[in-house]
Amino acid sequence: MTMDLKGLGPDQLTEMYRHLLYPRLIEEKMLILLRQGKISKWFSGIGQEAIAVGATLALEPNEWIMPLHRNLGVFTARNLPLSRLYMQWQGMQGGYSKGRERSFHFGSPEHYICGMISHLGPQLAVADGVALAYRLKEVPRVVLAFSGEGGTSEGDFHEALNLAAVWDLPVIFLVENNGYALSTPVQEQYRCISIADKARGYGIEGVTIDGNDLLAVYDTIKGVREYCIRYRKPYLVECMTFRMRGHEEASGTRYVPEELLALWAQKDPVLQYEQLLLNKKIITEDILQATRQLLKQQIDEELAKAEQGSLLMIDAAEELQSVYAAPGITGLPTDTVGMPATERRFVEAIREGLVQSLEKDKDLVVMGQDIAEYGGAFKVTEGLVTIFGKQRIRNTPICESAVVGAALGLCLEGKKAVVEMQFADFVSMGFNQVVNNLAKIHYRWAQAANVVIRMPTGAGVGAGPFHSQSNEAWFMHTPGLKVVYPSTPADAKGLLMAAIEDPNPVLFFEHKALYRSISGRVPDKPYVVEIGKARQVRRGQDIAVITYGMGVIWAEDFAAAHPEISIEILDLRSLLPLDYEAIRTSVKRTGRVLVLHEDTLTAGVGAEIAAWIGEHCFPMLDAPVLRCASLDTPVPFNKELEKNFLAKQRLGQSIEELMGY
Repeated sequence: MTMDLKGLGPDQLTEMYRHLLYPRLIEEKMLILLRQGKISKWFSGIGQEAIAVGATLALEPNEWIMPLHRNLGVFTARNLPLSRLYMQWQGMQGGYSKGRERSFHFGSPEHYICGMISHLGPQLAVADGVALAYRLKEVPRVVLAFSGEGGTSEGDFHEALNLAAVWDLPVIFLVENNGYALSTPVQEQYRCISIADKARGYGIEGVTIDGNDLLAVYDTIKGVREYCIRYRKPYLVECMTFRMRGHEEASGTRYVPEELLALWAQKDPVLQYEQLLLNKKIITEDILQATRQLLKQQIDEELAKAEQGSLLMIDAAEELQSVYAAPGITGLPTDTVGMPATERRFVEAIREGLVQSLEKDKDLVVMGQDIAEYGGAFKVTEGLVTIFGKQRIRNTPICESAVVGAALGLCLEGKKAVVEMQFADFVSMGFNQVVNNLAKIHYRWAQAANVVIRMPTGAGVGAGPFHSQSNEAWFMHTPGLKVVYPSTPADAKGLLMAAIEDPNPVLFFEHKALYRSISGRVPDKPYVVEIGKARQVRRGQDIAVITYGMGVIWAEDFAAAHPEISIEILDLRSLLPLDYEAIRTSVKRTGRVLVLHEDTLTAGVGAEIAAWIGEHCFPMLDAPVLRCASLDTPVPFNKELEKNFLAKQRLGQSIEELMGY
């Protein structure tokens, strides 16, 4: 017996025993219920309880934790009631996610627990964002993020550790090394001797400890916490342990050698700790048994309470309303009539929107590659660092996933974030964070995600397949996101300020070719343009061109060159949500509709709009709804090939065809 008491008193040691035993007894009960068919799935942490319990007890209760499937001890040590946890596991209305999520895929802000997603790795970058918020607020706290040894093979692990190291963030990265990522053993996962060795590659400290020794975990995390706060640096802790059950119960443990299971059974954290307390005469066998009986009774009472809760009340309207956080009162005007205005280029309007938002809201942070001294690839943020400082205008490493995750972490602590993608094309490197973490978080556990991702987009500048894509349709399909795409300087500023005020994640598309090619009168003072409202560019009777972004410019140029056709132009401005009433009005007025967009044709924005018109406005039509889009190819580099690729090349032909009906 090598465990020691770490200077702790009898009362504290006894209380820690209750915290350690409680999740074990809950799990044993859940396995019985699973065999009885009363629950559908269980991810067991039996054999690993000392890590979750010891780490949680070592933190302050207002410090965020990012747990995973096998960390029941985090939730019980933070005193989440078992009755509600059980309702969560059963998909009941009274659970933390109201039946919308499974098992431990939920968060509880009041307990400072951030809900995981199945992809595991994104949790680590969210911890970076929380830690950044602590640094900005100058509060002496740390955040702790769990990973399994298998998760350390993911790119998210590298990005999160590197970002935390570069930014000197107080994050404890805790790796539970139980030897198997589902069934793949560690020798097929990595070649370094220990995961703690990986810390050196990021210029940070790391340590390997016995994860089955409750007091070693507690004492180590206590010390590491003090280190992270004192030196404002991250730390990697590898906890060696073993999972005595399957990845989840259905998978079993047939791939594990029997002798390995027998060896780790002797290292059971609960039995080890009980023996320590008995040997040190901190507790007696009678007290152990009485504690077990008391906790089992508590479990039965909590489960009985849960069974009295409602199962599920299905309300489609409420489900739809829960996808988005309700916007608050911005205090900014939407009516700009009579407001002093100045002629500004598109890029200048966006910059002014950023400046005025940063002035208005001290909790706003802007992040991106080369955005500080360099001013960004397109100089949108030029000079902002001299006004607001490097704490709020932050250069990032090349790590799109970690930066988007960190933006979400900032939101957990009440801050706002604007992330600049150097090119919209590069958002694919952070795609999971956007469509699975940001987009779904409010629906899952009512957490707002006040994040704007600025997306320099579009072709026409001879930049080829990876710097010219129009990828707005990727995100229009994802509930929980908002997608905005302005075509004028005034809208660019007003929509950007509205997006920053919005408590939901917004993809804000900025056409690169518009940055310095168009100008317009832009109100000088702060204002917002309502997201989800289209703009009637011009009124007509013969045909309606429904479009957005560069398509508006193309349509205006065509209409000006063909006064013989009465063309109505509707600038959507927002793609998610769409202004269906404005679309209906244009259809009714003209009877002929062309949907124009720069993106490729198949499954583009135009397909959705054409389908909606066909379903809801069919009696108003005098001709089929036509789409005019770019070719279904990657964006070519050669200028002549690019010109042929773009929808503008076929605009006249499409209007002529539509007018022929």
